[in-house]
Amino acid sequence: MSVTDAPKIVTQRRHYDDSFTQERFLATGGYDGARKALKMTPPEVCAQVDAASLLGRGGAGFPAGRKWSMLRKADLAYLVINGDESEPATFKDHLLLESDPHQLIEGAIIASFALQVNQAFIYVRGEFALGLERVQQAVNDAYAYGALGNDIFGSGFSLDLVVHPGAGAYICGEETSLIESLEGKRGFPRIKPPFFPAAIGLYGEPTVVNNVETISNLPWIISNGGDAFAALGETPSTGTRLFALAGHVKNPGVFEIEMVKNTFRDLIFDPSLGGGLSRGGSLKAFIPGGVSAPWLYEEHLDIPLGQKQVDDAGSMLGSGSIVVMDSNTCMVRAAWRITKFFSKESCGQCTPCREGSGWLERVLYRLEHGEGRIEDLDLLLDLCDNISPGLAWPPQQTTICVLGPSIPSSIHSAISRFRDEFLTHIKEGACPHG
Repeated sequence: MSVTDAPKIVTQRRHYDDSFTQERFLATGGYDGARKALKMTPPEVCAQVDAASLLGRGGAGFPAGRKWSMLRKADLAYLVINGDESEPATFKDHLLLESDPHQLIEGAIIASFALQVNQAFIYVRGEFALGLERVQQAVNDAYAYGALGNDIFGSGFSLDLVVHPGAGAYICGEETSLIESLEGKRGFPRIKPPFFPAAIGLYGEPTVVNNVETISNLPWIISNGGDAFAALGETPSTGTRLFALAGHVKNPGVFEIEMVKNTFRDLIFDPSLGGGLSRGGSLKAFIPGGVSAPWLYEEHLDIPLGQKQVDDAGSMLGSGSIVVMDSNTCMVRAAWRITKFFSKESCGQCTPCREGSGWLERVLYRLEHGEGRIEDLDLLLDLCDNISPGLAWPPQQTTICVLGPSIPSSIHSAISRFRDEFLTHIKEGACPHG
């Protein structure tokens, strides 16, 4: 299978050195989609997003149009754009914030008009210093141009947009935790159900939370029509998607390619994309959707890049982050480092996540450092089963958010497939990979 020649939707300006400026944005059709949307009715805009079958690009893959339809009718409502992007090895939204912030603003105008929301927020991870600077400058320029503020483009619609920097907490990538942080409180996830943000969200009002990439697709969808977007990929995974490719590949980076019509093999090995393995050897495993996803292996390379297809294989596309591990990778070390990250980033609200992650990390530490015991393998799986009963995917929910039940993914994957490596660590008292 060869890589399809699909149009670039959210990275169409990436090849320009000044892609982040308002001048370049306006010279390449910027705000045409917003002007068109503002001449439509809000239901007509929503209908185009429904027709596009746009899945959320933040991780859960929930249809954007359906999420919008759940917004509780109220005099005051909010749009919140999630630019926290804290999943390790995920950097696609980071790219969009730095390279095309005006596209994000145009998408925010379209979404806000469709939802009849007059106040929106862009929550950006605090470490994205350049991205924050460019988004804020783009917002300032948009106000000066008349794309934000009162009576946008003479349409009678008004929108205020606030850029809010986060403080670098992984948990704030979860929408209710982000809302808590935006309100000035500690980033603790809220219990849901019964109340989702669309019913009770920011400041107790109905709120739609969408990811940066999701919102950035809207100008193209409105300009070209929802059917044109739906013609790419395959229902329900339509359009193109950004994939952040990292690990042992020759060309790590962010690639926008058509969903379903391309495979993991295409992304990892095609010369125009990943370019193959960087250190020679063979493929050992790859993580298909951020480090919270179960691992896949060489026999999964020809799975299409579609949400359903990856779900059926027992994992998820998640955040669009693909981490490649070659035959020289220590799988014990990989599982330990992932677990160490989750242990550090647990908000501590739920016992299985707070306590379980720390126990798992300590057991993996001693295995990696030559102090492991045979019984540690059963202990690890028993701990994992207590956090995520049955060790199935998608995991059973034992905590307020999905962070806790996601922790066992890498451990279960590593032990199930590479148990011999764990035994070697135990018997030899050292990592054979050095």
